[in-house]
Amino acid sequence: MEKLDVKALAAGLGVSWAVCMLFVGWASMFGWGTGVVEMMSSIYLGFAPSVLGGIIGAVWGFIDGAIGGAIIALVYNAVAGRR
Repeated sequence: MEKLDVKALAAGLGVSWAVCMLFVGWASMFGWGTGVVEMMSSIYLGFAPSVLGGIIGAVWGFIDGAIGGAIIALVYNAVAGRR
């Protein structure tokens, strides 16, 4: 089995999650997804239904997604290397 590129998966998942957080933060200004923003703001400090809050959520989302992507790739490579 081929190994995953840890940096590529981390960057890809980080960007994807950042875009999602940005979209949800901005959409919640119009009343959509406010529950998601309320829940995530307990984890991502500064995340709020505003333009700046969406950008802050995107930064947190990138960091969180990149860490998660790196962990997923490392675990996958460790398991795939044993076969």
